[in-house]
Amino acid sequence: MIRSVVRGIGSALPRRIMKNAEFEGMVDTSDEWIVQRTGIQQRHIAADDETTASLGESAARAALASAGLTPDDIDLIVLATSTPDNTFPATAVNIQNRLGMQHGFAFDLQAVCSGFVYAVTTADLYIKGGLARRVLVIGSETFSRILDWSDRGTCVLFGDGAGALVLEAEESQGALSDRGLIAASLRSDGVHKEKLYVDGGPSTTGTVGHLRMEGREVFKHAVGMITDVIEETFRQAGVTADDIDWFVPHQANKRIIDASAKKLGIAEEKVVTTVQLHGNTSAASVPLALSVAAADGRIKKGDLVLLEAMGGGFTWGAVLLRW
Repeated sequence: MIRSVVRGIGSALPRRIMKNAEFEGMVDTSDEWIVQRTGIQQRHIAADDETTASLGESAARAALASAGLTPDDIDLIVLATSTPDNTFPATAVNIQNRLGMQHGFAFDLQAVCSGFVYAVTTADLYIKGGLARRVLVIGSETFSRILDWSDRGTCVLFGDGAGALVLEAEESQGALSDRGLIAASLRSDGVHKEKLYVDGGPSTTGTVGHLRMEGREVFKHAVGMITDVIEETFRQAGVTADDIDWFVPHQANKRIIDASAKKLGIAEEKVVTTVQLHGNTSAASVPLALSVAAADGRIKKGDLVLLEAMGGGFTWGAVLLRW
């Protein structure tokens, strides 16, 4: 059988770092309150010359360098984003052009914070279906562009950035010990739309709009939804929490991360947490966290890695892969 194996990884962050203290002159909040409620200490904010496409390109080039490949080796680009450069064309096509890639195909995928998990599973299906051998999977966001900077309940939570993986088809016996994507579970439920959404769009207001969130409602649903898809992924793979080497969750809130790991029985030392450095970067958060843990040597070849995310819609999902 064919498995989709991680060949390379890369990331990119805007130059500007915004510390919590900067919010104290903008809204009624404090560094202490933000850290206590979310775990966030800082986030990166894109400058005018930094866009979803430029950050995505940088992360893609880093992933290609890590893999020892060039754009000529890539068949498909799947970009997970909620903050495209333009309504159309797809920002993935922009990145394809910026990379000098004039073959293959590229498209955007929109599942908000779950976008990267959805994108990895989508790329896996293209690889298994024989339509692509090597895929660049990118999560890139500039959420600072859609924030209401007077809303203290949301503006302190989000940041900008990008992360990317190169997935490659590899012959496999299908054993749990073989490298590549092993199992996945995806869900969505549109009944929750009003709990986390952007109040604009081409078809409704003709404007970009701003992010709106019912924070307590999102928190209330998050842990249960996350654990459900993870338990289903475990069931598919025939593993338990004890078998996991690393848990790389969506970096939205430290309390959600901690509560999810505790409910699943995943040891604290196995959890990769970067929310303190990046804030919530939506579809970029999982690949950014992966990139940090791979770069510092925690995640090594052969490790069993669990990815998880939940986003507006609601959408949620989990992926289990052997690094």
